[in-house]
Amino acid sequence: MAGETAERDAGALPAGVPGDSVYVETDGVRLHTVQAGPDDGPLVVLLHGFPEFWYAWHEAIRPLTNAGYRVVVPDQRGYNLSDKPPEVRDYAIDELAGDVVGLASELGYDAAHVVGHDWGAAVAWWTALAYPDAVDHLVAAAVPHPSVFRRTLQQSWEQRFRSWYMGFFQLPKLPESTLSAGNYRLLARSMRKSSVPGTFTPADLDRYREAWSQPGALTAMINWYRAAARERPTPPNERVGQPTLVLWGAGEPFLNKSMAWRSVDYCDDGRVHLYDDCTHWLHHEQPVAVAERIVDFLGE
Repeated sequence: MAGETAERDAGALPAGVPGDSVYVETDGVRLHTVQAGPDDGPLVVLLHGFPEFWYAWHEAIRPLTNAGYRVVVPDQRGYNLSDKPPEVRDYAIDELAGDVVGLASELGYDAAHVVGHDWGAAVAWWTALAYPDAVDHLVAAAVPHPSVFRRTLQQSWEQRFRSWYMGFFQLPKLPESTLSAGNYRLLARSMRKSSVPGTFTPADLDRYREAWSQPGALTAMINWYRAAARERPTPPNERVGQPTLVLWGAGEPFLNKSMAWRSVDYCDDGRVHLYDDCTHWLHHEQPVAVAERIVDFLGE
């Protein structure tokens, strides 16, 4: 297995979550990952979003490994136990996609099924567009195709209002001090208030607080937004050739759900699955249903 086993105290997995905590050097950074499943199984890379870490996908690991997949769930650069490069430009979207490609390569794979939520979905879209040979199937949860998102922001005041926090994150230092105040009270409250009641338990939020409090993590996490605003990148092409599944919650509070259907217009083989009783946090609210849908899709 590539990488070295993570230190027991920092990388210990919750009871019932299969796999090992492993560090992998790739693309100039050291990424902490959770790895599970047969060594020779097809590779599935699960990418978390903001403000999560690998734990975002902990309930999807067992269903995927039971289906025969090799599952790798990284803390993306800047998050939790992974390296936190100091410059904003270190979090440009092509750097983030390069991490996915490099991770698969380090593990001995030419291509992977790439699954992402929130910012992880943005990275998954970009990886499929910029490195098409490195992505087998694409699953994007709660974030649309980058061209759809860009054009919607340009045309829709409603979406600009929903995305107000992206502008706030461009300020120096203030976002960090605001989000860390009161033991990360605002971040925890945002996750609770934007999800179905009871989705995030006190134990879950304690895990998130531990990840947010890692040295340099909060600034690195916010630097993803700063890099996106400064670079304003456009994808190298707009058509997605891989089979693509877009997952969306009908109660999504941050992004207009019409973007889900507009996204598959850019896909040669795309479909949308809408969860009527879910919000942005569908992989937490309906973890079994989401994992089963992913397994079914990857097996098509």
